[in-house]
Amino acid sequence: ANSAPPVTAFPMPPVKPLGSMGWELGGGRRNHFSDFKGKVLVLDFYATWCEPCRDSIPHLIELQNRYGNQGLQVVGLNVGGPDDLEEVPEFAKEFKIQYPLGVPDDDLSTFLLSDDNAIPQTFVFDRKGQLARKFVGYGGDVASQIDDTIAAALKSSAE
Repeated sequence: ANSAPPVTAFPMPPVKPLGSMGWELGGGRRNHFSDFKGKVLVLDFYATWCEPCRDSIPHLIELQNRYGNQGLQVVGLNVGGPDDLEEVPEFAKEFKIQYPLGVPDDDLSTFLLSDDNAIPQTFVFDRKGQLARKFVGYGGDVASQIDDTIAAALKSSAE
């Protein structure tokens, strides 16, 4: 039976619209979810000490390289706590991460991770800003499922 898994219902709507939530990029720069309308946005919640996160990052880098010119944007959001943030520059260098790395606002983390705070969690949003699919963990056939979800989202129009 190859039926799609049920779509997870979020327990309650966010206090403010998702589009106005965002993340800190460092150096005082911020992004908002709404900045990526018309793009396929992948938000990857990770920590530098998380082994499956480390496994998933080369794949995310490859996806960004392969699909960036078609409108894909991967963003890594660190949820490893204040101590982990100090490790990020070295971590980014080790993995040669080219996509932006930030720290999610509390309301964004609370909304997206409300029903499960395991990491990594990878959220794929389509060009309309709708959640196409959420992945918890990494391994097995998750990589190919992420590929399929992104490929389908890139084909869909922003209209």
